[in-house]
Order: sequence, then C-alpha cells, then structure tokens
Amino acid sequence: GNKGGVSVRFSLYGHMICFVNCHLTAHMGYALQRVDEFEYILETQDFDLDNTPTVRDHKVVFWFGDLNFRISDHGMHFLRSSINSGRFNLLWERDQLLSMKKKEPFLQEFEEGPLKFKPTYKFNRNSDTYDTSGKKRKPAWTDRILWRIKPKTPPPEDDEEERASTSTQHSDDGQAEYPFEVLQDTYTCDPSYGVSDHKPVIGIFNLEMRKRCDSALVSVCPEGQWSADQEAVLSYTILEDFMSSTWDWIGLYKVGFKTALDYATFVWVKGELAEVNEVMQVCVNKDDVPLVGGEYVLGYYSYNMQSIVGFSHNFQ
Repeated sequence: GNKGGVSVRFSLYGHMICFVNCHLTAHMGYALQRVDEFEYILETQDFDLDNTPTVRDHKVVFWFGDLNFRISDHGMHFLRSSINSGRFNLLWERDQLLSMKKKEPFLQEFEEGPLKFKPTYKFNRNSDTYDTSGKKRKPAWTDRILWRIKPKTPPPEDDEEERASTSTQHSDDGQAEYPFEVLQDTYTCDPSYGVSDHKPVIGIFNLEMRKRCDSALVSVCPEGQWSADQEAVLSYTILEDFMSSTWDWIGLYKVGFKTALDYATFVWVKGELAEVNEVMQVCVNKDDVPLVGGEYVLGYYSYNMQSIVGFSHNFQ
C-alpha cells in the first residue's frame, strides 16, 4: 500500500548523488522489520549505469522519510516531561534507530545529525499538541534524514593489456579520489505545519567538492577549419605530469554541454604517452565530424582521473 521506497539520482559536477525516500512499517514492535525493509531497499534498488548500478555505488546518498522508528521502553509521562524540558538526550538511548545502528553494520555506514528537536510524531492535526486520541501514540522521531559518503576503496588488480597496460596509475571507480565532504548546517523540524499528524523535518547541507587541480593539465587546440567535408585535425600538449593513459580521449562538445559523455564525437589520444610539452596531433574522420554547425569546444578526458582536465577555446 503506502510503504516502500523511491529513488532519484543524478550527476553533480561529475559526482553521482542518490536520494532515497522511503516509508517503513509502523508500530512499536516492528523495529526489526523496519531494519529488514531498509536493507531490502538498499540491496534491491538497481540502476542502468555501469559505474553506479546500486545505491551504495553513489558518491553520496541521502536517505530520508518516515522511517517509523519509535522510542521504546519509556512511559508516556517520562517522554513528555523530557520533551517539555528540552532534555532530548534522555531519549536517545531508547531510540530504535540509534539502537539498531549499534548492531547493524549497514546502518553504521549512514550518518545522522543529533536529534536536538522535538519528536515529530504524533500530533493532533492543526495543532502543536501530541496525540490526545484514544490511541495516545507515544511521541517519536519517526521522520529522519540520513546520509552516506562512499568509502574510499583500494585500486583493483588490473591485468588488462592493450591500452590499460600503458596507464601510469590504475584507477578506482573514478569518484573516491576526489576530495568530497558533506556538512550538515541544519537538522530540525518545522512545527508550524498542521496538515499532517507528523511535523516536517528539514536538513540543510553543504557539499564541498574541492578541485583536484587548479589549472588545466592539458592544452587542446583545433587545427584549421573544421567541417564535415574533410578530415579534422586537433593537437594537444601535456602541460604537467599527471596520471595520463592511452585510454584517455578527446571529445568534441557543443558549447553548453552538461557532462563528459555529451560529446558529439570523440577520438582516442595517441597510442604512445606524450611527454610534458610535447605537441601531439590526432585526426578525426570526416564521417565523425557533426553535420550540424555551431560553436564547439574540445575537452581532454582523463581515464584515470575520470574527469576532463583540459579544454580548447571555443570554435566554429
């Protein structure tokens, strides 16, 4: 019925980010079932991109929703007294999610800010008063916002020959090397909303994605006029030593492109690695040059760094 999960993911400056919203089983006695459902969604949600086939493959995951974990053991009087006095820390030890995190390794992968706001469930509608119906549900932090940063992994063994054998360094998934940090500025609830018996929870985050390098590592330049009537020529020059590879390639992009895979065409770099300041030329077959004219730019894509590390000027 109304239980389950839904995910949205996208690339943000080359970092794959996933948002998972879920609604887990209710009621006090079903904490273990909620953990199982959490893990089931985590394990079974799959995607159609090779580099991020699962939720865990994303650089950062935000997991949020009505997780329905309750505050166990404490009586109603102690709960309300602790809440009214602002002593939320007295309730943390009995929060089911925090307790389960101590036992479940997969939950330990997720971080959460401190619960320094009133439990967001259960309220009388259009009111700041906790449930006064016959059920008298105990207050709880059912609504949560968690996040997970992908841990760094050691580079895999690589026995490929051909291009990979000439790489100066093996790569990992291409994301873990980049300095990346998630900082939570705000974790709170907004009691002004009364349309639901829950109060909405708000998390405000800063994502710090620091540059790996401050200047271009490669200079790329189109040679002569480019048109679909003739073979096109480009040159590139390694400006400083980096993890270059014969798996590197140079893409032709319409100005305003969004990702490194938005190329109109591409060409592999030379079969031998270039020295610093050595000018290399490669040709683009005329059949691969776009028929549609316009303003384009060339970008040098590093296989090992999983990033464009140099651009040409814009050209027609």
